[in-house]
Amino acid sequence: MDINQLFSDLRTGVQYRSADKKSDSRSEYQRDFDRVIFSTAFRRLQNKTQVFPLPDSILVHNRLTHSLEVASVGRSLGSEIGNFIAEKYAPDLTAETQELFKHSLYNVISTACLCHDIGNPAFGHSGEDAIASYFFHNESWLKSKFSEKEWQDFVNFEGNANAIRVLTQKQNGKSEGGAMLTYSTLASIAKYPCESVAKDKKILHRKKFGFFQSEKSVFQDIAKETSMTLMQEEPLIYLRHPFVWLVETADDICYNIIDLEDAQRLGFVDSKICEDLFRQIISEMQGEDKWTRVSRKLSQTEDKNDRISFLRAVSINSLIRRAEEIYKEIFEEVLSGTPEKSIFGQMKSECKAIQTIEDFSVENIYNHRSVVEIENAGYNVMYELLDHFIPPILKTKDLRRESDKKAIKLIPRQFLYEVPSDYEKVLGVVDFVSGMTDNYATALYRKIKGIDIGMRG
Repeated sequence: MDINQLFSDLRTGVQYRSADKKSDSRSEYQRDFDRVIFSTAFRRLQNKTQVFPLPDSILVHNRLTHSLEVASVGRSLGSEIGNFIAEKYAPDLTAETQELFKHSLYNVISTACLCHDIGNPAFGHSGEDAIASYFFHNESWLKSKFSEKEWQDFVNFEGNANAIRVLTQKQNGKSEGGAMLTYSTLASIAKYPCESVAKDKKILHRKKFGFFQSEKSVFQDIAKETSMTLMQEEPLIYLRHPFVWLVETADDICYNIIDLEDAQRLGFVDSKICEDLFRQIISEMQGEDKWTRVSRKLSQTEDKNDRISFLRAVSINSLIRRAEEIYKEIFEEVLSGTPEKSIFGQMKSECKAIQTIEDFSVENIYNHRSVVEIENAGYNVMYELLDHFIPPILKTKDLRRESDKKAIKLIPRQFLYEVPSDYEKVLGVVDFVSGMTDNYATALYRKIKGIDIGMRG
C-alpha cells in the first residue's frame, strides 16, 4: 500500500472534490463526523440492543452509546498513531499527507467508529441470525430466484456488509451516494474486505464479508481510491486498509470492558468479582505499582458503581496505551496487510486477565437468561417480519392478492424497488427490517400478528 494514498476526500455519489472547502472551516473528515452524528441511521442505534434488554430503570449501553464510546477510544488511538506516523515516516510522506496524519487521522478513525455498528439490525446478533436463517430455511423456493453470489449475501447476512450499504446506497426518492462520506472513512470500517462467496472463518480479514453484490462496484471504487491491496479478483478479495485495525481495536476494547460494567449495574455480576477482574487487567498491563496508585484512589469512595466506573476507565486507558504500542510495532505489517491476529487478539495472548474476562462474560453475561430470552424473542420477531413482506414483494403485480398488497403498503416508499431484479426487491425488504429499532420491530410484529389491534393517537 502507498502510505501517501491512504487518505481520500472523494465522496460517494460525488464525482468531484468539494467545491466549498474554502467556505467551511471544518476539514472533509470533520464533516464526515457531523454527517454521521446527525443521520437518521445513527439515531436509530439509540433503540437497538447492544447486549442487554433495554431496561426502564437502569442505564445500560445501547448501540448508540456504545458507538459514541468506541468513537472516543478511536479518537485517542488515531491522535497518537497519527503523530507517530507523521514523525517516523516523515521522509516518505508528502507535506499534505503528513498534515493529514497529524490533524485528520483521529477524525477518520472516530467517524468510522461511529459507523461500525450502523448496519446491525435490531436485537443484536440474533437479528443478524434471524435474517440469514430466514433465507436458509426457505431455500427450496427462494434460492432459484438469485445468482449464487446474491444467495450467499442473504444466507450469510452480515452487519458489517450492511453498514456499507446503509452508508452508500441510494434509496428511492433520496440523493445519490447515501450519506456521501469520504472514501477514507468508508474504507476504515471494512474489517472483512471481500464478497460473501470468499468468506473463510480461518482467515482474519475473511471471517465474514464486507459488501453485498449491490455495493460491489462502490466498494471497488473505495478500495482503488484508498490504495487497498487487491488480493484476488474472482472472488473479489482485498487486504484490510491500515486504518481498520484501529477501529476494530477501539470496538474490541469497549465491548469487552463495558459489557462487564453493565452486567454489574444490572446485578448479573457481583461488584467484588467485577473489581477483581479489572484489577487483573490493570496489574498485568501496567504493573503492581500502577495498581497501588489506583487502589489509593479507590479507597476514597464506597459507592460500588463509582468504584467500577473508575476501574473501567483505568482499564480502558491501559488497553489503549498497549494497543498503541502494538500498532507502532507492527505498522510495517499493517501496511502490507499481513498480520494474522487482531491487535486485541495479540493483547489477549499477552494478558491472561483479558481471556479471563472474555470467558467469564460468555458464561455469566452473554448466556444470562434475560439476554437469551431477548435473543430468542428478537429472532422470532425479525424472522416473522421478513416472512410477512418477502413473499408478497416477489410476486408480480398481477399475481398479488389483496393481503399481499396490504402487506406491501406497510413498506415505506424508499425501500420499494419495483425493478426486474428479485435481488433488489428483497434487499429493499431487508433494508426496511434490518433498519428497525427493537421497539419499532416489536410493535409492528404485534400489530401484523393481531396481538395489538386498534388505532392509537
